[in-house]
Amino acid sequence: MTIDRARATQHPLVDELAQARLIAIIRAGHEVDVDTVAGLLLDGGIRYIEVTLTTPGAIEAIAALQHRRPEGLRVGAGTVLSAADATTAVRVGVDFVVSPTVEPDVVAVAHEAGHAAFIGGLTPTEILAAWRAGADVVKVFPGRVANPGYFSDVRGPLPHIPLMPTGNVDLETAPAYFDAGAIAVGVGRALVNPRHLREGDLESVRADIARWRRLVEDSATPA
Repeated sequence: MTIDRARATQHPLVDELAQARLIAIIRAGHEVDVDTVAGLLLDGGIRYIEVTLTTPGAIEAIAALQHRRPEGLRVGAGTVLSAADATTAVRVGVDFVVSPTVEPDVVAVAHEAGHAAFIGGLTPTEILAAWRAGADVVKVFPGRVANPGYFSDVRGPLPHIPLMPTGNVDLETAPAYFDAGAIAVGVGRALVNPRHLREGDLESVRADIARWRRLVEDSATPA
């Protein structure tokens, strides 16, 4: 009998992500000044940002973030559902691509360009399929189903697969996900609220960033 094991080598971004522990997800129904948001995140000590392709102007926004790379920003494209979308994202400049579903073609495009692929799965079968397709991290989605208890149960038979929950991740549930073994968490509205962005309420954005930074720091401190 053959049992999947941890890979002999892994994409270097996986170790980085395990230290950062947090990806800020920009998902909005309107165009967002993503560069300003990225500056706030970096000022608050958060280096990973994912711009979903469902956000108007996402590709242009990703392209506009390139000047932030010397500051340590890691840029990802989210909701990547096809090889064509992945190719476009790679061309404008990303460090990683994210899909909510098992998409081997997306993995292939990302890896050919030397980038990481965070591929989605919910059930144990889907999670294992994403891993076997080459996912560097499996995005466990949606979190409303994959609550911390479910997440912990799934990790039982699949402890070798780096798992990251998204959806339903907030200041209350994130510690439980970390306790259950999440390599990181993907956080959207609870970190970068589209309403705050639409209203230009940057002070609220800064306050949310500070709260999340404290949570991440506390989660990294041994009890």
